[in-house]
Amino acid sequence: MSPAPNQSPEQKPAEDPNQQKQNIPDAPSTVQPPAALPQPPPTPQSEQQPAPAAQPPAANEAPPRQSPDDVPAGPRPPLNVKTVPEGGATRNGADADTQEQLFKIVTNVNQVMVPVTVKDESGHLVGGLLSKDFTVRENGKKQTLNFFTSDPFALSAAIIFDLGMKDVDVQKVNHTFPALEGVFSPFDEVSIYSYSNVVGQISGWTAVGQKLTDTFQRLSTASGRNNGPPVVDGPLGPQGPTINNMPVDPNSAIVATGTQQESHVLNDAVLKAALDLSKRPRERRKVIFIISDGREYRSDASYRDVLKVLLSNNIMVYAIGVGGSAIPIYNKIERLHLPRFGYSDILPKYASATGGEVLNELTRTGLEDAYSRLIGDARNQYTLGYISHQPAVGQHNDIEVLVDRPSCKRSSIRPCVDVTAKEGYYAMPTAR
Repeated sequence: MSPAPNQSPEQKPAEDPNQQKQNIPDAPSTVQPPAALPQPPPTPQSEQQPAPAAQPPAANEAPPRQSPDDVPAGPRPPLNVKTVPEGGATRNGADADTQEQLFKIVTNVNQVMVPVTVKDESGHLVGGLLSKDFTVRENGKKQTLNFFTSDPFALSAAIIFDLGMKDVDVQKVNHTFPALEGVFSPFDEVSIYSYSNVVGQISGWTAVGQKLTDTFQRLSTASGRNNGPPVVDGPLGPQGPTINNMPVDPNSAIVATGTQQESHVLNDAVLKAALDLSKRPRERRKVIFIISDGREYRSDASYRDVLKVLLSNNIMVYAIGVGGSAIPIYNKIERLHLPRFGYSDILPKYASATGGEVLNELTRTGLEDAYSRLIGDARNQYTLGYISHQPAVGQHNDIEVLVDRPSCKRSSIRPCVDVTAKEGYYAMPTAR
C-alpha cells in the first residue's frame, strides 16, 4: 500500500491532544491524596556509581544536625571506656595490692622558710648578698637552699598595746599613733589588740585606710592605770572620815577593803594574736608588734607553749619597751623575778627566739623612729628556703644561719655582720 500523496515517509502522525493532557499530573486534592510519582527503573548493580564522600563543612558553616533516624543501626558502643598503657594493667586481688605496695614511696617533706636580717657594725641593713653567701644548718647538718629572695613581703601585722602601763606612758604612746599607721603600706593588713587583766581585740584584719585611722583615733582616748598605790585607809579612803578609827557617820556602810593585785597577761595576748595570724595567707610575712613595759603576770598560757605556736607558724615578734623597761638601771632591776610582780624579760626572749628585735625608747620622737625601723626590718629581709626530709612532727629542730663575707676579717670580738634569724621550728603535720 502506498503512502498518501501529501504525507512524507519521515513524518510521524500527530499526537492526540487528549492523550497528552492525561500525562500531566493532577493538582493536589483535599478529598483524594495525590498519586505517587513514577519511580525510575532500577539501575543494574554494575552500573551503580559510588556515593560521593561527605565534604567537611566550611569554617563558617555550622555542622548539620543529625536526626535520630540517621543513627546507624546496631548495638551502641559502651560508655566510660577506660584504657591503660600497654602492660600497665594489673590483676585484681592480692597480686594487685602487692604490686601497688612495691611501687609506692612514702616520704614526709617539709618546706622550711627562714627570714634573715643582716646588719653591719653600725646597725644598718646589709644589701647585695647572694644565696651562696648564706649557710643554713638544721640540727648541725648543712642544708641545700632551694629558695632565695631579697624582695620585700607584704605584712600581716598584729599590734598589741599594753593598757596596764602607767597612764603617763599610755598617753605618750597615744600621741604616736599617726606615725605608727604611716609605716604600713597599702598592701599590708593590720589587726589591733589590747591587754591588761584580760585580752581584747579592738579591730579585725583591715588594710591601711580610713577604717584603720578611725580605730587608732578611738584607741588614742584610752588611759592606763593610775600612778601610785591605791588609797585604802585614812580620811580619803573608802570608809570616809573617821574618829578613833570609827566612822563619823554611824549609818555609813562598812566597806571591806583589800589590795587587788593587777594582772598583765602578756603571754595570753601574744597567744591570741599568734592563733589569728596562723589563719592568714602563707605568702605574707607574719609579725607581732608589741608596745609594752614588758611585764608578764598571771597569764594562763606559759612562755614555752606560746613560743611553740610562734615557731610552728613562722611568726616573728618585734617590740618596743616603754616606761620602766626603757630606763637602763631600772630595766636591770625589773628583770629580777620578784614575788607578786611577775617577769619583765619576756619580750627579749620572744624576739630572740623568733628572729625579731626589741627597742627601748623613752621619748615620743624615739617611739616614732622605732616604728619605722622595726617595721622596715621586718619587711626587708632575706628569705631562705630549704626542704627538710622526714621531719618528726612536733619535734623541735635547731636552725643556724651563717653569712660568709670573704672581704671581712673575722674575729670573736667584733664579727663582720650581725645575723638575726629564728632559732628553730616545730614540724607541723602534713595538710590534707
